[in-house]
Amino acid sequence: MKYKRILLKLSGEALMGSRQYGIDPERLAEYAQDIKAITDKGVQVAIVIGGGNIFRGVAGASNGMDRVQGDHMGMLATVINGLALQSALEDANIPTRLQTAIKINEVAEPFIRRKALRHLEKGRVVIFGGGTGNPYFTTDSAAVLRAIEIEADVILKGTRVDGIYNVDPEKDTSAIKFDQITFDDVLSKGLKVMDTTAFTLSQENNLPIIVFDMNKKGNLYKVVSGENVGTVVNL
Repeated sequence: MKYKRILLKLSGEALMGSRQYGIDPERLAEYAQDIKAITDKGVQVAIVIGGGNIFRGVAGASNGMDRVQGDHMGMLATVINGLALQSALEDANIPTRLQTAIKINEVAEPFIRRKALRHLEKGRVVIFGGGTGNPYFTTDSAAVLRAIEIEADVILKGTRVDGIYNVDPEKDTSAIKFDQITFDDVLSKGLKVMDTTAFTLSQENNLPIIVFDMNKKGNLYKVVSGENVGTVVNL
């Protein structure tokens, strides 16, 4: 395997499957099997998941809700998703720990870096819930921050498109896909990979990002193996 320790970033919307909102158990089971395929090969896996399938703080704020309150609700949504994913992984016989940036001791461990590293070294999947624990920061920022803290080799951003394009491929059929692109080119071309805070943090710490289609079975295994799947962003 090309990568020994990865941080997998999943959007909350990915868990909806074909539903309009909420969590699709079938999609969770599919993800669990894809993750099991790489943990069986000794790859250490940490996961950060969004909460957009349940609640978005930004959307709440746009409707008149206090932004801080909205973001706290979004953090709780990521914990709900984390619990659902943990259950699916454990159903696939993958030992999993959920750590949260906000204390919910009855349902999850608090995030402690050393403990997270020990879990990974013992072959457990670690899910990081609650974002960074602070309002105004996205789960993209949480993913990059946690990846740096656990010294991950790469961030794998699982999306519903198979990489980064010069324009939105869902709106323009003539869109051109990049197999590889630099951080600077992403910024100069105005391409949307992650929010600016997260992206800059990744660039400053020389942490590569791979954007790929998580919904295609076997893609995660191919990416971790080093196959040319998705788009690689690096220096």
